[in-house]
Amino acid sequence: MSDGSLTFPRFSTVEDFPSAAQAALGGRLVEIRQCVGEYALHVERETIVETMTILRDQLAYQQLMEIAGVDYPDRAARFEVVYCLLSLTRNHRIRVHVGTDEATPVPTITGVWPVADWLEREVFDMYGVLFDGHPDLRRILTDYGFRGHPQRKDFPLTGYVELRYSEKHKRVVYEPVKLAQDFRSFDFMSPWEGADYILPGDEKVSATEPGAPTPAPAPEKPAPAPVAATPPPGTPKTTDSPAQTGEGKADPKGDGA
Repeated sequence: MSDGSLTFPRFSTVEDFPSAAQAALGGRLVEIRQCVGEYALHVERETIVETMTILRDQLAYQQLMEIAGVDYPDRAARFEVVYCLLSLTRNHRIRVHVGTDEATPVPTITGVWPVADWLEREVFDMYGVLFDGHPDLRRILTDYGFRGHPQRKDFPLTGYVELRYSEKHKRVVYEPVKLAQDFRSFDFMSPWEGADYILPGDEKVSATEPGAPTPAPAPEKPAPAPVAATPPPGTPKTTDSPAQTGEGKADPKGDGA
């Protein structure tokens, strides 16, 4: 049974949230909009600590669930840092967005939520966003000495280096990426549907080379002669005596006489 009024995932609606957020945040709030059932608050980067404190203490968004990064290469402030908050008392979620670039740091919110320590390190590792005042801003997902930030849109899918364990040096070594596979360029066209390139190995076959010979047809066999029909006998054959059938005489007494 389905009800069109239900949404998934289910959450409570806070009708007065936009006005309450505007009144509480004031000039810190740049824009507020509703998207996919959640309110997204775009705030000034320099006020992120004050904004989070107000949302936690005045509007009852007690938990920081996640910090994510987004890369928009065409923008001057190409990165967005997205904070996902949850109100346990209201059963309601919101997102807080701030914009920045490669050189401008975002104030850390580890003083508001200590869990932001590792979450900010993930955003730094994946996108290169700096967090001012972070107690231990270093990579957390990639290896030491890793070059670049993997989730930037301009980061190559193959990366810059690859690592392996060297038996000679008895340690992990880094080497430039070597694309050993032949099929690295995908044009999403089937070679059986008119592709104008030659697959490896097909150059050995000539386009004019004749195929296998057609097998000779089997010799024709003469038609079988028709079978003459035999008429049935005029009088059916029957047995003349019980001896011919193997049947004995009746013995009602059962003494064999």
